[in-house]
Amino acid sequence: MIPFSESLSVWLRVAAQSFGGPAAQIAVMHRIVVEEKRWVGESRFLHALNYCMLLPGPEAQQLATYLGWLMHGIPGGLMAGGLFVLPGWLALQALSMVYVLWHDVPLVDALFWGVQAAVLAVIAEAVDRVSKRVLKNGTMRALAVVAFVAITALRVPFPIVVLGAGLTGLIGGRVSPAHFMVIRGKEADKEAPGLLDAALDAGTLPHVRASVPRALAIAIVGLTLWLAPVIALRQALGPDDVYARLAAFFSGAAVVTFGGAYSVLAYVAQQAVQVYHWLTPDQMTHGLALAESTPGPLIQVVQFVGFLAAASQPGSLPPLVAGTLGGLLVTWVTYAPSFLWVLLGGPWVERLRGIPVLTAALSAITAAIVGVIASLGVWLVAHVLFTAQMTVSPGGGVVWTLPNPASFDPIAAVIALAAGAALLRFHVSLGRVLIAAAVVGAAVKLI
Repeated sequence: MIPFSESLSVWLRVAAQSFGGPAAQIAVMHRIVVEEKRWVGESRFLHALNYCMLLPGPEAQQLATYLGWLMHGIPGGLMAGGLFVLPGWLALQALSMVYVLWHDVPLVDALFWGVQAAVLAVIAEAVDRVSKRVLKNGTMRALAVVAFVAITALRVPFPIVVLGAGLTGLIGGRVSPAHFMVIRGKEADKEAPGLLDAALDAGTLPHVRASVPRALAIAIVGLTLWLAPVIALRQALGPDDVYARLAAFFSGAAVVTFGGAYSVLAYVAQQAVQVYHWLTPDQMTHGLALAESTPGPLIQVVQFVGFLAAASQPGSLPPLVAGTLGGLLVTWVTYAPSFLWVLLGGPWVERLRGIPVLTAALSAITAAIVGVIASLGVWLVAHVLFTAQMTVSPGGGVVWTLPNPASFDPIAAVIALAAGAALLRFHVSLGRVLIAAAVVGAAVKLI
């Protein structure tokens, strides 16, 4: 019904405009696919989005994959989801090489110093945006606070926080639905059907029909492509090799990171810096800034993590070659499961319509993610606005790392506050805010 060549041109347009984080990326897809092309209607777009939000991983990339699959089956899904990632991968590959080669150059270091202060404002904007969508009553706000305390003060692992929130939503959705089902799609009263809607509703498109044999085939092929490199690296290089660790960690992250890109960033930052020591806090902040300023999913920061981790342990390879392989490996094990979830679940997703308990679970998880993102913000504040840390032990064997008040950097705080005002109050574009922060940072550091 829709020529593949026309779909290709549309997804190239989406990829070229995929700046500004998941909310902006989803808005671009909605404008082009629903409003301009009228390929699918509003309710089907929202239903697809809700399904992707239930999945672990980057919801915007998964939504592109889902919509491409609706139009042209598996080839369409691979094309749309792959193109969504490609520009960001190319940009971050180049920036990662520049960072490894020249980050010690005073000018480059000064530019990153200013940008990392602006990242605090980006995180604040994310907390504000998600809070408005889900923290609509005391129950949701309490879940966010509990998640924040659990992951920040008690060091409860991120997967347990998400699992606990999901179970709370499943139970709460049955006991008190009004307090938990707060994420709802707003469908137009008189919706114009999309070009594909009639055929999709009638089930006349072969790739949309649910089939157990087809699902098994997709699962076998998808799991093999995803996990075979992980197992092979572990067997060939040993479990302690940097490539084996990267493959294993990011494969696990792909399974547990519910709640969108910022939940992934919070989990990756915590593990990559504090557990595996692949990056320093400053390097992680720089990576977040680079991911924010390039097209594609924000989760693409994992490529930067993989690049630096492998480049710092290159073995017999040149550092840039080792870093490139690390970035490719991490990108593969991050997105392979995202494609698998969508292509496997797509034919069955209509069965999710109208199941309130799933909406309740999603609402609870998203509320907890607000606390997780806030935790990431606190961690960044401690390492960006303070240049030294200290450890305290309040008792019970718990040791906390806190910022040293004497190391407070007032200029970084001013840049962060100015960036926050620009984003939240005056709605200046993210790109302009990051460029301005870089220029100010360079001027302050060099002068």
